[in-house]
Amino acid sequence: MIRKFVLAAGLLAISIGVAAAQSRPVLTVYTYGSFAGKYGPGKLIKDRFEAGCGCELTFVTAEDAGSLVGRLRLEGESTKADVVVGLDMNLAAEAKALGLFAAHQADVKNLSLPIAWSDDTFIPFDWGYLAFVYDANKLPNPPKSLKELVDSPNGPKIVLQDPRTSAPGLGFMLWMRKVYGDEAGQAWGRLKPRVVTFTKGWSEAYGLFMKGEADMVLSYTTSPAYHAVAEKKDNFKAAGFTEGHYLHVELAGMTRTTKQAALAKSFMAFVLSEPFQSAMPEGNWMMPVKDPAAGLPAAFRDLVKPSKTLLYTPEEVQQNRRTFTDEWLNATSR
Repeated sequence: MIRKFVLAAGLLAISIGVAAAQSRPVLTVYTYGSFAGKYGPGKLIKDRFEAGCGCELTFVTAEDAGSLVGRLRLEGESTKADVVVGLDMNLAAEAKALGLFAAHQADVKNLSLPIAWSDDTFIPFDWGYLAFVYDANKLPNPPKSLKELVDSPNGPKIVLQDPRTSAPGLGFMLWMRKVYGDEAGQAWGRLKPRVVTFTKGWSEAYGLFMKGEADMVLSYTTSPAYHAVAEKKDNFKAAGFTEGHYLHVELAGMTRTTKQAALAKSFMAFVLSEPFQSAMPEGNWMMPVKDPAAGLPAAFRDLVKPSKTLLYTPEEVQQNRRTFTDEWLNATSR
């Protein structure tokens, strides 16, 4: 009899627990794969937000920022996304034109960004400068400018990302345009013989570099911090270029179609809070938009600091992206 009572009580407790779990509201966050992956900050972000929201946070992943925009375009009004984390500033105008995002209503003052921020739709959550990463043990004298990299016939072999599918690939195409202007097509032609390949995304490109397939890879000024912290290696460096470096800013936005508006607004405010921002440097290996209370990790204090920030506005990118892409295709497909 006692055993039956204990068993019944146990089953009741389990059913209550299941019911409670099922009654918790779910916040669906679209993001790119590496953010929510094994080595990304996603799990920590999920745990920290759930600790105070009384909800369940669920990640739905796409390959990268461009894929996120593509998915939203396909889903339209039927999207399940409440919040999107990982949009690329270069695609912000294109994403905004979908008509799926609501005003964030968050305080975006006093951000630690190289540029002023006033957008009322998207919130920046981390940033970094594009840069070419190299192994100093193998390449003791890296190029000191983009023009030196491009114009040296016997210069280093590099791995790049496809600007049609990759956020850093798109950024580098814009970087080339910023430096070379209308002569960017000819510059691509001079660089092409030393481009090992254009990969679909960043991970594939960096993997090829680490396997020794190229001397340099397009990445970020923050990438050496990963090697210093995670691998205890100081031989991986980012080359500083005299013309300046192209800025990459990652964004978050909440959808106007969300059925969890209060939770979505809460998450957008959370993005700019200490628990989220402190996870960016050694979780996403990018610079936070608000410096953590304890300051930046030591490995981030000696990174390349560009003398000039290169950047097109999102509207300029939207207007010129196809033209610039056709220019790249014509020069690199010959």
